[in-house]
Amino acid sequence: MAKKKSMAREFLWLQCKETGDLNYRTSVNTKGGMPEGLKEGLMKYSPRLRKHTLHKVKRK
Repeated sequence: MAKKKSMAREFLWLQCKETGDLNYRTSVNTKGGMPEGLKEGLMKYSPRLRKHTLHKVKRK
């Protein structure tokens, strides 16, 4: 039987900087630290504004 590995991933929410909505949820590997791309933020689509806006990481 295969052994179960412990989960080394953490779920993060991406929050729109203009509206404050939590639009996306993503998982990151916690062993290597936070990736540089997520620290700065990502350009993602905001359904309320109907355009791409900057989304920053928010931990729940």
